[in-house]
Amino acid sequence: MKKIVVLITVLYLGNLNAQDKKQTYSFSLDQAISHALTNNRAAINAGKDIEIAKQKKRETTAMGLPQINGAVTYQNNFKLQTNVIDFGGVPTALTFGTKHNGGGSLSLSQLLFDGSYIVALQASKTYLKFYENYKVKTDTDVKEMIINSYGNVLLANENELILQKNKTVLEKTVFDTDQTYKNGLIEEENVEQLKITLANINSNINYVTRLKDISLKMLKINLGIDINDELVLTDKLDVLAQGNLDLALKTSTFNPSGNINYLISQNFVDQRNLELKLQRSKALPTLSAGVNFGYNSFGNTFSFFNSNQKYYNYSNLGVNLNIPIFSSFARSARTQQAKIALEKAKTDLTDAEQKLKLQYENAKSDYEYSVEQYKSSKENLKLAERIEGKQQVKFKEGLSSSFNLTEAQRQLYTSQQSYLQTMVDVINKKAALEKVIGNK
Repeated sequence: MKKIVVLITVLYLGNLNAQDKKQTYSFSLDQAISHALTNNRAAINAGKDIEIAKQKKRETTAMGLPQINGAVTYQNNFKLQTNVIDFGGVPTALTFGTKHNGGGSLSLSQLLFDGSYIVALQASKTYLKFYENYKVKTDTDVKEMIINSYGNVLLANENELILQKNKTVLEKTVFDTDQTYKNGLIEEENVEQLKITLANINSNINYVTRLKDISLKMLKINLGIDINDELVLTDKLDVLAQGNLDLALKTSTFNPSGNINYLISQNFVDQRNLELKLQRSKALPTLSAGVNFGYNSFGNTFSFFNSNQKYYNYSNLGVNLNIPIFSSFARSARTQQAKIALEKAKTDLTDAEQKLKLQYENAKSDYEYSVEQYKSSKENLKLAERIEGKQQVKFKEGLSSSFNLTEAQRQLYTSQQSYLQTMVDVINKKAALEKVIGNK
C-alpha cells in the first residue's frame, strides 16, 4: 500500500513539474511573424545553410594559400632484401640497408596560378548568395504561413463564438416554441424543425472546437514553440481585415526582378556561367611551387631517441608547370555541355519571369475579389440579420411558419460564415500578393 502511495505521489509531482515547464506566449500577428522568423525550424535551418556556405567559401579560399604538411615515418626491415652482383663472373649475394629506418619531413606548397581556382573563388561567392536568397525565400514562406495559420485560429475562435451565440438564441426560441406547442397553439412540427436546426448547430460547435485545437497546434509548430505551450492571440479578425484593405496594392507596378524566385533563377544562370568559365580555364596552364625539408636516420637497432643517433638532412625546392596540350576533344565537349546548360538556365530565367507576371496578375485579381467579397458579405450579413429578426417576430406572433424561420436562420448562419471567411481571405490574399511583389 505504501509503495502505491509513493508511486502516485511521484507521478503527481512529475506531472506538476511538466506543467511548470510550459511557457505562455502572447502574440499579435506582427509579433508572431517576428518570432517565427527567428524560431521556425525551417528558418533556423536556412540560416545554418548560410553558415555552411560561408565555411565553404573559406575552404575554397584556403586552397590557394600556402599549405604546410609534416610527416614522420618509421620502417622496420625485419627481413632485408638480398641482391646479387656479378664480380668478374662470380655472382655474389649482398644485402643492403639497415633494419630500422626513420625520418621526419616538412613541406610547403603554394599555388601560383590556376584558372580553375579563380573561378572557384567566384563560384563560392555565388554559392553563398544562393543560400542567402534561399533564406529570404524561406522567411517569405514562413511569413505567409504564419499569416494563414494565425487567421485560421482567429476564424475558428470567431466561428465558435458566433455558433455559441446562435445556440443561445435558438435554445430560447425552441423553449418558447415548445411551451406554445404544449398549450396547443401550434403544431409539433414547428418544434421539431427548430430542434433539427439546434442539433446542427451543436454538431458544428463540436467540429469547430476540434478544428480550433488543431489550428492552434499548427500555428505553434509554425512558430517553433512546443504544442503544449500556452498561446494567446491578441489581434482581432475584423481589425486585421480592416488593416489589410490596402488600395495602394491594387495600383502598384510589378517588377519581376524584385521577386525572390526570380533572384534564385538568376543565381542558377550565374552558376552555369561560372561552370562555363571553369571548363574554359582548364585549357590554361597551372603553376605551383614547393619546398621540402627533412631528416632521415638509419640503424640496425632502434635508437632514434638516443642523443648520439645520426640524422641526415635533405631539402629541395621545386616548381611545377602543367600545360594542357591535347585532350582528344574531351575538354571541348565539356565546354559545349556547359554552354548548353547556360542557355537552358537563361531560358528558365525567362520562363520564371513570364510566370511571375502571370502570378502577379492572378494574385492581384484574387486580392481585389476578396476585398469586393468582404464588402459585399458585410452588407449581406446586415440584411440576413434583419430578415431573421423579422421572421422571429412573425413566428412568435403566429404570422410565419417554423419553415420560414428556419430558412431565415440558415441564411443568417451562412452569411455569418461567409463574412468571417471573407475577412480571412482579405488577409491571406494580401499576403500572397505581397509575396509575389516582394514586399518584406
